[in-house]
Amino acid sequence: MEELRDKDAFDTAQYIVIRLGDEKYGIDIRYVDNILRIQQITRVPKVAAYFKGVINLRGEVVPVMSVRVKMGLEAVEDTKDTRIIILKAEGIEKIGIIVDEVKEVVTLESTQVDRVAYDSKEEKSTFVTAVGKCSDDDLISLLDLHAVLAEQGV
Repeated sequence: MEELRDKDAFDTAQYIVIRLGDEKYGIDIRYVDNILRIQQITRVPKVAAYFKGVINLRGEVVPVMSVRVKMGLEAVEDTKDTRIIILKAEGIEKIGIIVDEVKEVVTLESTQVDRVAYDSKEEKSTFVTAVGKCSDDDLISLLDLHAVLAEQGV
């Protein structure tokens, strides 16, 4: 019986829900190190358009990228809701991603998550691994952070 309860604990995951344009995306909370208000970003010459530069995070230089631009969405001006999410995963240096807004934290059970089929014509779909169904019939696309960060070589 104890073993069964442990298995159930792994059937749920928490996601930070972010907004990019009119769409909601989920980022696995295990990869989130920090959430910051937008701040001065120091440009770095001769880098990809989505790479915005670097910030100083308590003495550590952290690269920052725009997920909007990386996903093929048009760049927009920062607002009071714009945030930089600092991500940290095993084998990956810390990196900041700029999002339009951080909405909430949701807990999804495995039964609320459906894997998506890959569509090579849709650039954004390469960054999404699954779709989560929240309790209020709201859908969030779950981001594949390794795909989002891959081309940068982080």
